[in-house]
Amino acid sequence: STINTGFKQFPTGPRPVFTVSSSWLSAGASVTLNCSVEDPSAGWRFYWYRSIPRPTDYLSYRLEQLPGSSSGTEQDSYIVHGQTHTARYRCRTGRGDPVYSTYDSYSKFVWSADIHSSASLTVSPDRAQHFTSDSDSVSLSCEGNSTKWRVIRFSTGDSDSSACSTWGTMTGSTCNINTDSTSDAVYWCESDSGEFSNAVNITVQGMISLHYVFL
Repeated sequence: STINTGFKQFPTGPRPVFTVSSSWLSAGASVTLNCSVEDPSAGWRFYWYRSIPRPTDYLSYRLEQLPGSSSGTEQDSYIVHGQTHTARYRCRTGRGDPVYSTYDSYSKFVWSADIHSSASLTVSPDRAQHFTSDSDSVSLSCEGNSTKWRVIRFSTGDSDSSACSTWGTMTGSTCNINTDSTSDAVYWCESDSGEFSNAVNITVQGMISLHYVFL
């Protein structure tokens, strides 16, 4: 579904630059979102969104506008107070009447510890491991109150996240990846009900030696 914010149908201008004050939060901490445009002249308003996973095998999200930003904010920053679960944010800018908007920014994830989440990710093997063959595999399994899951990966070298189906094999609620297809990245589960699991940061040390940091 599309949120009607009064924008013209076709966006104009470059994408705004979107940043977050921290990508990793303890449960209940706050995060500041920032949105900037190349032309900093007056008149811009800033619109803030959170992406909610859709129940599909593919990377599909619906946008939910953050509270108090339906008409845009004059400030180019927005504070999310007391975040208790992982979220994916983005922004858009616009000005004029009717509003001419820029393209949406690229999204940023903010991972948060959520002690109340029913979604969880487990990794097997569950500790740092040196593999004897690059055909060995790592299993990432999703658990919780959902019938449909997807495992997502995001690395600093990527412009966006990607699903297990593009770099592994998803069977039921488990993603299997060969060690030679593993890259330094953050992995997590998303449920068809819109929940995010805990995340794990997997780094490749040498050809086939993996190191895990559970978040």
